[in-house]
Amino acid sequence: MLKTDAIYLGSSTHKNEPQYLQLKYANRHGLVAGATGTGKTVTLQNLAEGFVNAGVPVFMADVKGDLSGMCENGQMEDFLVKRAELIGLDEYAPQAMPVVFWDLYGDQGHPIRTTITEMGPILLARLLDLNNTQEGILNIVFTLAEDEKLPLLDLKDLRALLVNVSDRAAELSAEYGNVSKASVGAIQRGLLSLEAQGVDNFFGEPALNISDMMRTSLDGRGIANILAADKLIQSPKLYSTFLLWLLAELFEELPEAGDSDKPKLVFFFDEAHLLFKDAPKALLEKVEQVVRLIRSKGVGVYFITQTPSDVPESVLAQLANKIQHGLRAFTPKAQKTVRAAAQSFRKNPDLDTETVITELGIGEALVSTLEKKAIPSMVQQTMIRPPVSKLGPCSPEKRAAVRGASPVGAMYDTAVDRESAYEILKKKRAEAAEIAANENQTILGTAKKKKTSKRMGYVETAVKQVLRTLSSSIGREIVKIVLKSIRGR
Repeated sequence: MLKTDAIYLGSSTHKNEPQYLQLKYANRHGLVAGATGTGKTVTLQNLAEGFVNAGVPVFMADVKGDLSGMCENGQMEDFLVKRAELIGLDEYAPQAMPVVFWDLYGDQGHPIRTTITEMGPILLARLLDLNNTQEGILNIVFTLAEDEKLPLLDLKDLRALLVNVSDRAAELSAEYGNVSKASVGAIQRGLLSLEAQGVDNFFGEPALNISDMMRTSLDGRGIANILAADKLIQSPKLYSTFLLWLLAELFEELPEAGDSDKPKLVFFFDEAHLLFKDAPKALLEKVEQVVRLIRSKGVGVYFITQTPSDVPESVLAQLANKIQHGLRAFTPKAQKTVRAAAQSFRKNPDLDTETVITELGIGEALVSTLEKKAIPSMVQQTMIRPPVSKLGPCSPEKRAAVRGASPVGAMYDTAVDRESAYEILKKKRAEAAEIAANENQTILGTAKKKKTSKRMGYVETAVKQVLRTLSSSIGREIVKIVLKSIRGR
């Protein structure tokens, strides 16, 4: 009989003892590592099934499409049944998991959206690959948006505000610091690059409500939230930034939970090395802080990667539950990695850990998890159990059916475009243009009036001059006539 307060991982190969992950300590985070093809994805599926059946929702990125099969019953193939018998798993039967599909692009699942404001300048700067100066300009843009009550919801809002900032560069520099038009231009070019990747779908509303990823099914099982990431992974920076944003949202939104019998949510971060590659120091510090503190919110974070060295030491130290699949040691650097991985486990006197790591077969792993009083167990060479849901991808028809029956589809499938910075600034520009046009019309009218008045003055002067001339001529003629009459001529 399997334990109900723990997830069954498999059985040790030497004594055939069951190996468990205690639900009580599952929020102390974990690591699944191993070379390509050693079984990491199946282990991830097993862990997800265990949490789901324990009533714990999970979130995972499906990089290769293999995890989508969790929505279907497993196929009792001979090699799976044989493995179940080998490790003494009597309760092995096919079972589908309750699944909700998500997709940043909205093609293979419900769209996931967030606003520019919620993403924040730090993560957005990483996404746009900005330097320190350009990131400083982006901070000014966010501050200005807050000061002037301009909601930044999508990319067109940010573009509109960048144009506004560029036009007001001299004015804003005095209040917020130097605003370089060249840096503004660099940010705008970065936004064009994002749009070319189709990322504009990610920014907008309705924004994701974290609680919608923490649902349970009618039978009390947790929901497996599966993100279609086969296309997303082609943009590594977007992939890692998105997952980091989601992790940060969990940290900021969830209340303190304290110690509990099981986590509220478990977050799996596949291809974890992408998170830390070329990450600035400030971002690494943020990741370390979130990983260290988020367990108190009832969230467990599990990194899946090829070697433990892909994860910085400061983060690796926070990962208490470890499943290490096989590593290959054909170079001095690889041998050093193997040695470090072996030394990270609690030593087992019956096991040469460093040698075993290089000899593990597919579906075998070294396992050490927290036991009573949160003490790491001695490392055990373990044969990982077979999953009960389908191995490999589900059919497009099944995916469509699951999506159609989803409890959150009506909330996220249709985008909403309410008034925000773009519309507000457009209205202000129109009003300014109208005021300017009216002022120009007034100026032109006044000038025309003055011109007409001046022209009339010239005519009046000319007429008076003519009249004076005429008056003088007529007068002289009259005088001549009078004189002629007096003289009798």
